[in-house]
Amino acid sequence: MSRLYLLNYASPIGEIEIWGTDEAVRSIMFSDRNTSTTRMLDETSHPVLEACASQFDEYFKGTRYKFTFPYAFEGTDFQKSVWDALVKVGYGETATYKDIALSIGNEKAIRAVGSANGKNKLSIVIPCHRIIGSNQKLTGYAGGLWRKEWLLRHENQFKELHMNIEQQLKK
Repeated sequence: MSRLYLLNYASPIGEIEIWGTDEAVRSIMFSDRNTSTTRMLDETSHPVLEACASQFDEYFKGTRYKFTFPYAFEGTDFQKSVWDALVKVGYGETATYKDIALSIGNEKAIRAVGSANGKNKLSIVIPCHRIIGSNQKLTGYAGGLWRKEWLLRHENQFKELHMNIEQQLKK
């Protein structure tokens, strides 16, 4: 069995625990513990987790909108299909649970999509914060609705910049 490593990352919206192995990040979850450090590296940290933290630094500064460090998720085939669909929801965009159900070819699985969304252990990277209710209102988020709202505002603030960068790269 692979050894697990932990890095505690202090983001603008609270501490995030990043767990991973030698191969990939496995879990990125908000922790509501109080911490006074701006970024604390555990003794057991690892380059894979450092890459994640570095990319989070860029994300929170508004200079990164895609994550490229190695990550892996564990779940049922259905959950994985939902998480794969979540990654396709663009930076600064939103989709509904029904949109995700339709995208995986299972229109009647709206509640199951919601359940899979709630079991996502790779916060921000698998962007479940971009999923909203069919009434366009914010709905459940494991990190708290205030964080979901913050993340959506943050991405909207930098969305136009990233769209311009994408257009320049296509030229």
